[in-house]
Amino acid sequence: MERTLNKRSGSQCELCAASENLKVYSVLPTKKGGLDENILACTTCIDQIENPANVDLNHWRCLNDSMWSEHTAVQVVAWRMLNRMRAAGWPKELLDMMYLDEDTLAWAQATGEGEEDENKVIHRDVNGVILATGDSVVLIKDLKVKGSSMVAKQGTAVRNIRLDHENAEYIEGRVDGQTIVIITQYVKKV
Repeated sequence: MERTLNKRSGSQCELCAASENLKVYSVLPTKKGGLDENILACTTCIDQIENPANVDLNHWRCLNDSMWSEHTAVQVVAWRMLNRMRAAGWPKELLDMMYLDEDTLAWAQATGEGEEDENKVIHRDVNGVILATGDSVVLIKDLKVKGSSMVAKQGTAVRNIRLDHENAEYIEGRVDGQTIVIITQYVKKV
């Protein structure tokens, strides 16, 4: 996949065009995990995507160009970052120019980016720690899975969780190869 993304991007970060420290970055939530759900990004961009406190507004002026990418995953990341920084003024202007079709917009909004803080559904684990899409959690007690004979055991790690954006108590994750809905009061963030 990395070779194909290098070819697609001309061996440059698909967001800021940097040519060093490039990595494959999966744009969550993924459905199939294929090439269309990944981008080639530099470690600077990845760090700022994953750690909102590290955002350098001037670094993201590159979105003026990359938001027009033909690749959906690049558009999604650009939309999310512009939304995150919209209070600065210029990102809001770029966001107003940007057009995403219905499916792409739904993917971009799937992480809760762009929602007003008072409307945002916040998921918290048993200790009150905020959970985000892609986090890993551990079950704190044995859970019977409704509709099956499976029991998810205490201590089981659930990686790459997805959030239910309508209910703060529900997350989804894979346990023993099966996707299940888990109540947040029974998990602890790793």
